[in-house]
Amino acid sequence: MTYLNLFIAFFRSGILGYGGGPSSIPLVHKEVVGKFKWMNDEEFGDVLALGNALPGPINTKMAGYIGYRVAGILGMLVAILSSILPTIILMIVLLTSLAQYKDQPWVQGMTKGVLPVVAVMMAVLTWQFFSSSKKGLGMKLSVIHIVAGVILLQVLGVHPAFLIIALLAFALLKPDKKKQEESAEEAKRGEGMG
Repeated sequence: MTYLNLFIAFFRSGILGYGGGPSSIPLVHKEVVGKFKWMNDEEFGDVLALGNALPGPINTKMAGYIGYRVAGILGMLVAILSSILPTIILMIVLLTSLAQYKDQPWVQGMTKGVLPVVAVMMAVLTWQFFSSSKKGLGMKLSVIHIVAGVILLQVLGVHPAFLIIALLAFALLKPDKKKQEESAEEAKRGEGMG
């Protein structure tokens, strides 16, 4: 049943993710976090951040990792296959069909009509990530990260992978406040006993 659920989750996000990675990410999120609950928002955000730092299509990278995490190597293969199968089928069917009608207004309208839907899906996912960030970092630090990210990416032209790697390094290397507080308490208790 797990393999079937993996297949359904990534096939559905693959077939409905019109426009590539950005449009499929909210769909994968809905399946993985919302429907099947294979991970929480924070874990999904970590997978997304790491996936964006690596080369290649985001949907297949996420499918591979999530499939492996849920059901091992066979789960990884099922998830990757189900994420690329819709694209292969649609490319064959649509390219042979739409090539004949590419200049028709309804085909051009269909392409332009999907863009606002993708923008709304990305905005919803962005809001969800911001809400999670606000809970974990607080409002002030979250806003600082957003402003710094916009400046680095849009104004200075820093590649997103460098920003993601820097944030991952910071998250891994920063001192853990809870452990520091626990160590300080233990040191105080040790001094009190001695």
